[in-house]
Amino acid sequence: MAQMKKEIIENGIHYILHGDYYFPALEFPETLQQGIGRYGRMRKSYLEKHRPGLYERLILSGKLYKHLAEIDTCCADRMDRMVRQMADAEGISEEMKQGINLLGSDA
Repeated sequence: MAQMKKEIIENGIHYILHGDYYFPALEFPETLQQGIGRYGRMRKSYLEKHRPGLYERLILSGKLYKHLAEIDTCCADRMDRMVRQMADAEGISEEMKQGINLLGSDA
């Protein structure tokens, strides 16, 4: 029986011999794993539980952490904007916030 090559390239895909089978040599792109906040972790949990196909595609394409960081930034910005709008609607000023902070620290 002829010796099988350790590595082959077929149809532009690099394969490596493991036992009797050739498997594609997959390499994940280098990604910077940014710090993911609360909303990014919530999105990751949602994807894992409810959208496993999309979650796996994002992992395999190397885009998961970029996606989570983007979601986290968008949600944090939106929360800041909503809190600011609610404070403006209720007429809460910076002076009032300082007074509340001072009262909270004494208790």
